[in-house]
Amino acid sequence: MKIVTKHWYNYVIEYVGISLGTAIMAISLKMFLDPNTIAPGGVTGLAIVIKKLTGIPIDITNLVVNIPLFIAGIIILGKAFGAKTLYGTLALSFFIRMFPAANLTNDLLLAAVFGGVLMGLGLGLVFKFGGTTGGTDLAGAILNKFFPNFSTATLMMVIDLFVVTIAGVVDKKIETSLYSVIALYIIVKVIDIILEGIGYAKAFFIISNTPDKIGETIISALGRGVTVLKGMGMYTGQSRDVLLCVVNRSQIVKLKEIVHQIDSNAFVMVADIHEVLGEGFKEIKTD
Repeated sequence: MKIVTKHWYNYVIEYVGISLGTAIMAISLKMFLDPNTIAPGGVTGLAIVIKKLTGIPIDITNLVVNIPLFIAGIIILGKAFGAKTLYGTLALSFFIRMFPAANLTNDLLLAAVFGGVLMGLGLGLVFKFGGTTGGTDLAGAILNKFFPNFSTATLMMVIDLFVVTIAGVVDKKIETSLYSVIALYIIVKVIDIILEGIGYAKAFFIISNTPDKIGETIISALGRGVTVLKGMGMYTGQSRDVLLCVVNRSQIVKLKEIVHQIDSNAFVMVADIHEVLGEGFKEIKTD
């Protein structure tokens, strides 16, 4: 098996990407989220709440919370989080300190939307280049070691919801918590787009009495490959061929028409596919 080794410039690109991501996160915090006390979960959200209560700058709280988390992560989880997590944490605090505070809008909805988009873009870039900024994901992984009955994702959600709730309590406005939830939702969705792309494809699972004819027509008319999966009807006990075909958005309607024309009684399931790698779609990259 061929072992793919990274060149020195791959590491440079990764750290430049993490730096860019943390810089965008800092802009989101300084210009949209912090001035409006919108705390969309995580350590940065907690830092916004603490600043509201005590006046302690966000960058200081980010370091005070994340550095111990990083050390605990190494002790409890091993070195999996590594140098990029430490760099991401330090870079985020650095850019928060460097960028001047500037409230670009007092409209809470606009602040939540644009702050969420920028924060999601920044975090997405950090994740895409193999880094993290510590925070909720690290805390969730640590807590999972002590509470194995709860998944890391569940614990992360609990932490984020706690921060969102406490933001409204501190600001004495339920609207603050509600807008924080909006920002958190947008952040998650933007991260998904950055990591998985926006070129959504569709996977069709087709069960028909004429699978051969449908498969052949799809191949000839659309130029897409079709895979036959072996299935069995639980009620009838009969073996059935299940056709699997992945198409891009421009071919969705045409594929439905093909199936309807050949077998209008076919059973069709359509699933969203965020990323498809391989022949006919996006090239598989190893570096």
